[in-house]
Order: sequence, then structure tokens, then C-alpha cells
Amino acid sequence: MGLQADIFWSFRSPYSYLATRRYSALAQEHDLTINLRPVYPLAIREPDFFERSHPNWLRYTFTDMFRVAQFHGIPFGPPRPDPIVQDVLTRKISDEQPYIFRLSRLGQAAARRGKSFAFCDEVSRLIWGGAENWHEGDHLAGAATRAGLDLDELDAEAIKDAEVLDAEIAANQAALEAAGHWGVPTLVFDSEPFFGQDRIEMAVWRMQQKGLVARLA
Repeated sequence: MGLQADIFWSFRSPYSYLATRRYSALAQEHDLTINLRPVYPLAIREPDFFERSHPNWLRYTFTDMFRVAQFHGIPFGPPRPDPIVQDVLTRKISDEQPYIFRLSRLGQAAARRGKSFAFCDEVSRLIWGGAENWHEGDHLAGAATRAGLDLDELDAEAIKDAEVLDAEIAANQAALEAAGHWGVPTLVFDSEPFFGQDRIEMAVWRMQQKGLVARLA
């Protein structure tokens, strides 16, 4: 049996998106299974986080995420709409959040089927890859289909089983914190956390020490 790892991930995190396709390629090329475990973003867990952060935080983050995308040749664009409804000037998070709860519950419903990585990869390519109005039309249905899932089925479950799905998402967050971190993306391998899209090479190095091997052609 190959190696196993968990990645804790959020639909609102640009760095989660920037890490996903590289971790996906790693799993496809090696005897490795990565289980994606969705969590709610800081904007939901700590709504005042952005108001408390340093004034330069947001500007630097925007500069850096575009730079990372360019460096790795990853398609990237501001989400239209943002998964979190937020006033950019005041940084205040709106009380009404029509997107993130649906998305996160869909991701967890996909996780129940062992397909969260594929589903979240496809959806994040819409959100952060430049697709306008990713929440409308057949965008999400197409993403689900490409991941081997049915969006209508996932949506029905996300509505009917919302409370239990939220409990499972909370358990993901608890597992992330128990592993030694709180942010995303964090890969946890052999009880060791690797936070951020800039720790992928180090995670691979550690996996190689523990027997990571390429898949047979």
C-alpha cells in the first residue's frame, strides 16, 4: 500500500488553489494518496481577522499570489465573485454568505465519496482560474462531472445534511489543529504538518525519506 497524506484546504484560499494542481500531479506520478479535507476559511472562523491584520497584509498577499502563479505558470485571476462576500475597503465580512457554505458542504459531500481532491481541484480552477460567474450556468455541474460526480446529487445532500456536513468540516479543522497548524493549505504526512504552497518540495523530501516511489508506467 502506498503512502497516505491529508491536505486541509479552503475554497477561499488562493494558496490552496496554487498548491492543488502540484499536489495532484505528485499523487498521480507517485504511489501516494492525498485526502483533501475541506475547512471553512478564516473569514468564517474568525470574521474580524482581516480587520485586525496589518494594513500591508492584503496588498502583499495580492502581490504574492499573482507572483506565485506566474512563477509556476498556473492560470490565475481574481475570483468573480469572491467565495466570501466582503467589503474590500473596510475588510468587513458580510453577514450574508451565499457561496462559501454551499461550496464547503459540496466539498465535504465529495469527500464522503472519496473524490474531494478531484472535485475541489476542478472547482478551484473555475474560482481562481479566471472564470467569470463561476457560480452560474453549468460551470459547477461541469466541474462535478469532470470529477466523476453529479452536482444535483451533491447539492441535495448539502441541503438535506447540512448540519452533519458542518460537523464533519469542524472535525477537519480540529484534526488540522491537532496536527499542529491552523491555516490552509496544510499537508499532514506521518503526523507532520507542512503549511503553505511553498512547502511542497519539503513535503516531497520528507515523503522520499519514508519511501515515496514513482508509480509504474
